[in-house]
Amino acid sequence: MNIKLRVGLVTGLVGVVGVMAAGSVSAQSNGAVEREVTFAKDIAPILQRSCQQCHRPASVAPMSLLTYEDVRPWARAIKMRTALRSERGAMPPWFIEKDLGIQHYKNDPSLSEEEIAQIAVWADNGAPLGNPADLPAPLVFADAGEWSIGEPDLILESPSVVVPATAPDKWTSLGTIPTGLTEARYVAAVEVKEFNDIPAEGAGDTVGGRYVFHHMTYASVVPDGADASLATRFPVHEVGRNADIFPDNAGRLLTAGSSLELETGHLHANGRETRAHLKFAFKLHPKGYTPEIRHARTLVGNGVDIDIKPNQADQQLHAYRVLSAHTKIVSFEPHQHAPGTRMCMEAIWGHNIETLTCAGYDHNWVKQYIYADDYAPLLPKGTILHIIGWLDTTVTNRNVADPRNWSGGGRRSVANMFIDLGEALELTDEQFEREMMERRERLGLEAGDHMIGCPLCLVEFLSQARPADDQQ
Repeated sequence: MNIKLRVGLVTGLVGVVGVMAAGSVSAQSNGAVEREVTFAKDIAPILQRSCQQCHRPASVAPMSLLTYEDVRPWARAIKMRTALRSERGAMPPWFIEKDLGIQHYKNDPSLSEEEIAQIAVWADNGAPLGNPADLPAPLVFADAGEWSIGEPDLILESPSVVVPATAPDKWTSLGTIPTGLTEARYVAAVEVKEFNDIPAEGAGDTVGGRYVFHHMTYASVVPDGADASLATRFPVHEVGRNADIFPDNAGRLLTAGSSLELETGHLHANGRETRAHLKFAFKLHPKGYTPEIRHARTLVGNGVDIDIKPNQADQQLHAYRVLSAHTKIVSFEPHQHAPGTRMCMEAIWGHNIETLTCAGYDHNWVKQYIYADDYAPLLPKGTILHIIGWLDTTVTNRNVADPRNWSGGGRRSVANMFIDLGEALELTDEQFEREMMERRERLGLEAGDHMIGCPLCLVEFLSQARPADDQQ
C-alpha cells in the first residue's frame, strides 16, 4: 500500500532517469527499456491517455498528435518536453512533484518514469512506427458542444463580447443572468465552455489561441431582500479547466429567483477579431436533496505584500490562513502570473509541519489538482495553511515579457497574483471523526502508519471507542 512516502528512493529514481532522459538514451543503456520501442505498440497508448484530449483539431493545444504522421515531426520535442516532468513547459501539463507530498489525484495524466524513458528511447532510435496492427483503436472525442457532466439540467449563457485582433488585456463584468429557478435547487456539477466564431481549423500557435476568455469569476446572487448568506460562489472558470463535480453530500445552492453574477472576466486578444460568449451548464440534484456537508472557502493568498524584483530567480512569496473549522481539502489550485515557477502548500498543526503538495507552475497552463477521495487532507480546526510561491524574472523564464521590470500585485499578466484557489469542505466534529474512521478502515491503516495531511487519522476518539465488553 502506497501510504508512506519513500522520499530517498523516489528522489534517486527521478534524478537517475532525469539524467538518462536528458542525454542520448538507447535501449542498451536503459535497463527499464530493453526491447525496441515503437509508436504503434508503446507511444500511441501514452498519447491517447495523456495528450490527445488537448492535442487534436479544435482543441486547446497548438498541434494535433492523433496519428503517426502528425506525431513523427515532433518526436524530439516530445522527448524534451516530457523529460521536464514538473518544470515549466513540461508535457503533459501536470506539474505535481512526485518526490514530495500527497501523490494520489483524480484525472492524473502524468507519465511514469518508464513511459518517459520509452519516449526517449523511441525518439533517439528514429521514432519507428512499428507494426500498424499494434496500433490502438482511435479515440472518439465528444463534439465541442457536448458536456462532460452529461445532459445539463440548466444552461445559462453570457452576453457576447468582441475582442479585437490586437488589444491590451481587459478586466470587465458581464452583468447578471437570471437562473429562472422558481424553487431552490442544489448543484451536483458545473461546466463552463467558451463558444466563439473561430473556425475549427483556425487554431492559433499558443494555448490561448482558440479563446479570448482567460478566466471568469462568477457566483449566484439572491434577490433583493433575501438572505445574503444563501449566495454561492462557484469555482473560477479558466481556459482548459475541467468540469467541477462536487461531492455527493456537498451540493452547491442555487436559490429561487437567483441570478448568476459574472463578476470579472479576463479577456485577451488572440491575433484575430473574435466574438465569444460563455455557457454555464449545471447538473442539479433531485428535488428534495439536502447536503450534509458545507462548502468552505479556504482561499489562501497574498495580494498586497507583493514585491517582485527584476532579473532575479528564486524569489519567494508566503501566505497563511488559520482554519476555523475541521476541513477536508478537496483540491489544490495554484494561481500566479508570468514570473511564477512553483507553489507548495503545507499544514502546520501544533509542532507538526507537513508539506501537502508541491507543484511547478506555468502561466500557460493553469491547473486544478483534485485529491483522490481517500487522500484528500483532513485537517483539524486551528491548523495553519501555509503556501509558498517561487518566482523567476530572469531571461530563463520565457513567460516574463520584460525581465527588467519590477512588478507588484495586480490583475494583468504583467503584474502578479499569488493565490491557492483550491476547494474545501467544512466538517462538524462528528463528520470529521467519521471521515477519519472510514478512511482507516478502507485503507487498512495500522499503528505506525502515517497519512500525509491527516494528523489525527490514527486517533480513535472517545465517541468511536467500543464498550469494554465488546473488546474482550
